[in-house]
Amino acid sequence: MQSTARLGLWQGAALLATTLLGTGVFILPQLTLSLAGSAAAWAWLLLTLLAIPITFVFAALARVLPHAAGPAHFVGEAFGTLAGRITGLMFVLVVPLGASAALMMTYSFAAPLLQQLGLDANRWQLPLELAFLVLLWLLNRRGLQLSARLQLGLTLAIVGTVVLMFAAFFLSAPADTASQLSLGSTAPVAADLAGFSAALALGFWSFLGVEAMTHLAQDFRDPRRHLIPALLLGLLVVGCIYLGCSYLLLMLATSDPAHANANLSMAAAFDLLFGGGGNWLIGLLGLASGLATVNVYTASVARLSWSFAQQGVLPAPLQQLNSYQVPELALRCILFLMALVLGGSAWLNAGLEHLIGWVNGVFVLIYTGSMAAAIRLLDRRYHWISALSLVLCLTLAWVLGSAMSYALLIILCCTPLLWWQQRWLLRQRCSP
Repeated sequence: MQSTARLGLWQGAALLATTLLGTGVFILPQLTLSLAGSAAAWAWLLLTLLAIPITFVFAALARVLPHAAGPAHFVGEAFGTLAGRITGLMFVLVVPLGASAALMMTYSFAAPLLQQLGLDANRWQLPLELAFLVLLWLLNRRGLQLSARLQLGLTLAIVGTVVLMFAAFFLSAPADTASQLSLGSTAPVAADLAGFSAALALGFWSFLGVEAMTHLAQDFRDPRRHLIPALLLGLLVVGCIYLGCSYLLLMLATSDPAHANANLSMAAAFDLLFGGGGNWLIGLLGLASGLATVNVYTASVARLSWSFAQQGVLPAPLQQLNSYQVPELALRCILFLMALVLGGSAWLNAGLEHLIGWVNGVFVLIYTGSMAAAIRLLDRRYHWISALSLVLCLTLAWVLGSAMSYALLIILCCTPLLWWQQRWLLRQRCSP
């Protein structure tokens, strides 16, 4: 599929950065600190280091085999059509759930703003979430070029805000405060192995999105030249932001006895540093960043659905492209599924904790299959980093434990159905 959107190095890095920052950039640092104390900073550092080889392998695969199906194409090339289609359907089935969860988290930034305006945040939640879907349709139906430009500006705004908060802290804090602090010296809560593991599992949500960029490899002007540096640059920016936010909250909590046991949020930290405005600035940035995450996933799964429609796995009408060469019918179907999930969650008053764990489990299996495929598809010089990445993914699956049940259920249900469909399509081709 030829696209009118053509991404360069900086636009690609911005797309990945805002995808990874997403809903968690102004929420997860606070949550990981409450779980692991000052060890949360080590958790973010470890997650960033672990994500580097996995990101590199994904970029190498997409550079060599650019395809709208992304990981499904890699696994299919390495282990056969059936394995590839199972991987692709796992992605198709998990994105409406994961994106809907991300939209619910995104709404948490809008809720305080609505309350300040005197509106009932609970009553407006579902209508506003559905309005987000309309905005995503408008952003995606004309391709990714406009989205990439907007998300580059958003990434710069987030980085600028974090840097500004650091500068304000060091200018207002006692001269010896920063020198007395280290990543593990003191903490608002005590750290233990269980808390550290929980922080790792929670932080993994923030690094979901690397695989989504592989679906967009054909949207790069020069994938062989730009893909690897764009993804690595975006990843490192994100890792530094998460580490910086966690460390900033830790420094604020330990620099003033009045906040020594406080579970500070980024909005509260902004208020402490600047005397107010945290809910509005952090709220608007968090809202935009959350929408940016869902935007990339929406584009990715629409392209995957388009590819599967061409192969006969999904209905043929999903192949339709609009004047901007975007699979608009597939885009509408994905957004409709998200609307159903959002409506069902509001009706059932469902929580997010288990949903996030299930989504993480599915993506760990997608990552594992892709890393195993890289060992077979990439040059020998990449085998060591592919094997290392495979071991890291298997370790993450072990850490997630029972959260892997949803992913295993998808495999058990989809495998026989796809096997039967594959046999039927083969008979159709062979019949006169």
